[in-house]
Amino acid sequence: MKISGFTMAKNADKLYYPWREAILSILPIVDEFVVAIGDCDADDNSRKLIESIDSPKIKIIYTVWDIEKYPNGMENAHQTDIAKKHCTGDWLFYLQADELIHEKYLPVIKNRCKELLNDKEVEGLLFKYKHFWGDYNHYHNSHVWYKNEIRIIRNNPEIHSWESAQSFRRIPDFDEINYRQQNNTFKLKVKTLDACVYHYGWVRPPHLMGKKRKALDIIHKGAEEVQKLEAKGHYDFNYGALNKLPVFKDSHPAVMKAVIENFNWKDKLNYTSKAEANKEKHKHDKIKYKLVSFIENTILGGRPLGSFKNYIVLK
Repeated sequence: MKISGFTMAKNADKLYYPWREAILSILPIVDEFVVAIGDCDADDNSRKLIESIDSPKIKIIYTVWDIEKYPNGMENAHQTDIAKKHCTGDWLFYLQADELIHEKYLPVIKNRCKELLNDKEVEGLLFKYKHFWGDYNHYHNSHVWYKNEIRIIRNNPEIHSWESAQSFRRIPDFDEINYRQQNNTFKLKVKTLDACVYHYGWVRPPHLMGKKRKALDIIHKGAEEVQKLEAKGHYDFNYGALNKLPVFKDSHPAVMKAVIENFNWKDKLNYTSKAEANKEKHKHDKIKYKLVSFIENTILGGRPLGSFKNYIVLK
């Protein structure tokens, strides 16, 4: 059995993505790790950081992003597919630049891959998620945050990254242009995995969170719409009151130690219950979603209520 890791990013370092740590977090259990590095800005050090990983498993692909050809976030999926095509494993393990795996899960993941290797009905493996918010001690269990996602897929050329690269679908005869294609796309048949992805995409200093949000909006909405949003103060990011969130009491992946020790924006966060005037309300702060989250977490034992699932779970 061979496992390939793969990932993609552009300007990951300047936007405070723990990309190097993400790769290192699963490097022990993969036979190769394909990294697609986009055409980063001159002030970004992502390329040097990845090139500094001292492992023969690392295979770097240098790419150029084209958001005119792949608008509405589809360049993320296109870049993911570029990396995927260079993988040679039986199983392909995808991590985004802000996703890590705790070392305690590595044996579980490898054993599950071995167990299901010859079960060809299984097209992917489904992970649980922990979404950190603001700092490394708080996370979201809100209805609006996805609780599961596919991160290991079978090495099948019909399986492609989908929409904005959050997930995958099987797309026969794909034109490799319209990654938001709905017709003739098929949800993957997956089995569950007792392992969790630690998602740090919303943990960075507020001013960098605003820059990251702007970079994503340019990819998804275009420069003209971003100018309008910027004029409205959309990128003056505020996490809101963190004390209303669950506290994380477990350990983080060991490779995150130096990053977490560099946490230096505590004074920019709100640890009180006091509402802040003129703060843009996040989706998870809206009353209707707070009500649904309450039902899920207190009555349904965490089971999602009416959430979209881009997969079919096999028994």
